[in-house]
Amino acid sequence: MELKTYLKINPADSVVVCLQPKKKGEIIEAGGERVVLAEDVPAGHKVLLRDVKEGENIIKYGYPIGHARKDLKAGEWVNENNLKTNLSGTLEYTYQPVNETLDIKKENRSFNGYERKNGDVGVRNEIWIVPTVGCVNGIAEQLASKLREETGCRDVDAIYAWHHNYGCSQLSGDHENTRKVLRDIVLHPNAGAVLVLGLGCENNQPDQFMEMLGDYDKQRVRLLVTQQVDGDEVEAGMAVLRELYAIASKDKRTNVPVSKLRVGLKCGGSDGFSGITANPLVGEFSDWLVAQGGTSVLTEVPEMFGAETILMNRCETPELFEKTVSMINNFKEYFLSHGEPVGENPSPGNKAGGISTLEDKALGCTQKCGRAPVSGVMEYGDRLQATGLNLLSAPGNDLVAATALASCGCHLVLFTTGRGTPFGTFVPTMKIATNPTLAARKPNWVDFSAGQLVTGRTMEELVPEFIDKVLSVASGEKARNEENGYREISIFKNGVTL
Repeated sequence: MELKTYLKINPADSVVVCLQPKKKGEIIEAGGERVVLAEDVPAGHKVLLRDVKEGENIIKYGYPIGHARKDLKAGEWVNENNLKTNLSGTLEYTYQPVNETLDIKKENRSFNGYERKNGDVGVRNEIWIVPTVGCVNGIAEQLASKLREETGCRDVDAIYAWHHNYGCSQLSGDHENTRKVLRDIVLHPNAGAVLVLGLGCENNQPDQFMEMLGDYDKQRVRLLVTQQVDGDEVEAGMAVLRELYAIASKDKRTNVPVSKLRVGLKCGGSDGFSGITANPLVGEFSDWLVAQGGTSVLTEVPEMFGAETILMNRCETPELFEKTVSMINNFKEYFLSHGEPVGENPSPGNKAGGISTLEDKALGCTQKCGRAPVSGVMEYGDRLQATGLNLLSAPGNDLVAATALASCGCHLVLFTTGRGTPFGTFVPTMKIATNPTLAARKPNWVDFSAGQLVTGRTMEELVPEFIDKVLSVASGEKARNEENGYREISIFKNGVTL
């Protein structure tokens, strides 16, 4: 089979995407149009198929990705230098529901997870130390290190302290966001036991924080306030942790239906292949999971700008539509309130990889959630209530967004990337490479290569393999970030620090 070297994604598109570097003078034929390249064009980048006038929209994925900054000729390389976003401020939207039924067979699939007392299921059985305030980060890290040394993690999956800089000197919304995310971490089913570690004088008062947890398993979640300890707080913490380890170490994996699985959808370090390979692959998985009764969550609100109406019209109810409108416009107001433009998002790496505008990024980004209807919309720090596809309010920043996905209750995060990144949040963070070059260069970062889609493999071949891989990780196989020990959290901050 002859491999394609360029791709016209949608019949309405005015550009093709180069799948390999192209040279000046080469000929491209697509959709009845034939052009000669006016210059060298890197892989992942766009070539114009027909002349456009200054101000005229350029179409990719069947939608505008911005307008021409000047008159452009067919065969020219389209990039951030000659393409300008159409995005500006907040908009009014009209609900025009699109009802698409997923024609996906329900399979009797399962994974091996940890069933919790409250009926929830975890994909890991770890011991976590959660500081109520950054002042005790050092103690928390020392406790985690000592417990790892003492036990060798023989009977649990891992032992971690989730350090952060907050819990004090914050006001109103930031303070509540910190409390909510820390609460969500403490209650997460991937933890078999948790030590909440407080100082005593912080804004995030330990006793009030414990009340915020609601009805929790008091055997497996304990509190230690270090200012109240006479003498060595590390030894006091170790005494509690030894008890927690004895409890969690008895937990065993059992077979649970895949309908219990909750997966976060995220991309970062994107390139021109993201919307062609990895994001559509993850979208196929998301649809499959939803069809099995499972749950997926899409976030990165700024990276919905330009594709938001697609999501809005997939909302199951007018109420969900209104929540999505508020989520989008509130995030735009957040940008504008700081004097920042709504449409300037793609990073230098995105632009180098072939993504020229925020619309270009968004139309590729939102493919991670497939075609399923939207059944839930959450504010930052909320916990999952609805099964199916959910939208979550959080920024595009990789670690902040991945932490938010895990905090809402996702067992793991599927992270597509074209440039590559090693990081992971407090749940397994699987990296899906968009192109074969990254997968070959960074096998120690990449869990799965969707770049196979441009080297001869088909989506029909790859989807079952990807499903198997995700379920293997859910059943205990370590993601690359876990093998490397790259795990941390980051909490969204908006306001002042006292």
